[in-house]
Amino acid sequence: MSAPETITLHVNGAEHVLHVDASTPLIYVLRNQLALTAAKLGCALEQCGACAVLVDGVSTLSCVTPVAAFAGRAIVTCEGLGGAAALSAVQKAFVDEGAGQCGYCIPGLVVAVTALLHAHPDPDEAQIRTALTPHLCRCGAHPRVLRAVRRAAAMAP
Repeated sequence: MSAPETITLHVNGAEHVLHVDASTPLIYVLRNQLALTAAKLGCALEQCGACAVLVDGVSTLSCVTPVAAFAGRAIVTCEGLGGAAALSAVQKAFVDEGAGQCGYCIPGLVVAVTALLHAHPDPDEAQIRTALTPHLCRCGAHPRVLRAVRRAAAMAP
């Protein structure tokens, strides 16, 4: 562990000046310093997708990469996409399709689908499956997740 450094993060539209070990994975900073707990620490090996956040609009796993790599970049967590008062189209589609069972993987999936629909507003089946490949769900909600992606795409203006 090295001495804390000052790192500026732009998270969910707000600037945060933090004093942290630059080698700390982003997920720990999000969860422990900023109290943003939607992204989950599943495997800590970038193998399950539960830690996904948007970085400059791209779905990015946050459990291994040091926080210093994210300085000055636009980070959006699932909390930044919408909340109970105003769900994003993707979040609403997941609710409407009952896509979340235990919910552990859902924030990462919502982030991945948000990035997918930004890049491909009308994705085909192959694009959907490719975007969801890094995300594991042990509950078996896959069919509902796929329906939610299709519903969210249909909801886009």
